[in-house]
Amino acid sequence: MRLLLMGPPGAGKGTQAAVISERFAVPAISTGDIFRANVAQQTALGVAAQTYMDAGEYVPDEITNAMVADRLAEGDCAGGFLLDGYPRTPQQVAELDEILALADVGLDAVVLLEADTDELVSRLLARAREQGRADDTEPVIRRRLEVYAAETGPLAADYAARDLLARVDGLGPVDEVTERILTVLTSVAAQRTATSAP
Repeated sequence: MRLLLMGPPGAGKGTQAAVISERFAVPAISTGDIFRANVAQQTALGVAAQTYMDAGEYVPDEITNAMVADRLAEGDCAGGFLLDGYPRTPQQVAELDEILALADVGLDAVVLLEADTDELVSRLLARAREQGRADDTEPVIRRRLEVYAAETGPLAADYAARDLLARVDGLGPVDEVTERILTVLTSVAAQRTATSAP
């Protein structure tokens, strides 16, 4: 399975990514993990990214794209992967299309976790209190959610047009949300098996 997991901050992507990757035996790849690994290993890309991060600037697409391409070229991704947090922009969608085309593979599904904004704000405020993040105020959180909606709305529409998008209600107990996602993906896996059968 080659999957993308999308969803606003606080929708529980990280939690669900871990379960899904285990269920389908594919690596869960988050851009945050890729960045940290490259910075820790002082790779050329990591050093370049660190320069932007230290300046409080957005890491350019070309660096992020190169890191993702390197990660997807690793052996454990040969049988599939779950990308969490990438792509975030139409330019990154185009780049991912190119990376997959070069490997002669395609995406099986894009899961979009959806949740009510006020519920997400409550969740993120609670998380900020637990983690002692005083700068995560309600206006800051609402702004992050607005930016997410503006950036990823076009991506969801693009993947929907390709008949890859599965919208899943991200609210409720973790295991219930997991069950909803697995129901969708099991159906996708069955369809893929049916179409690849001789």
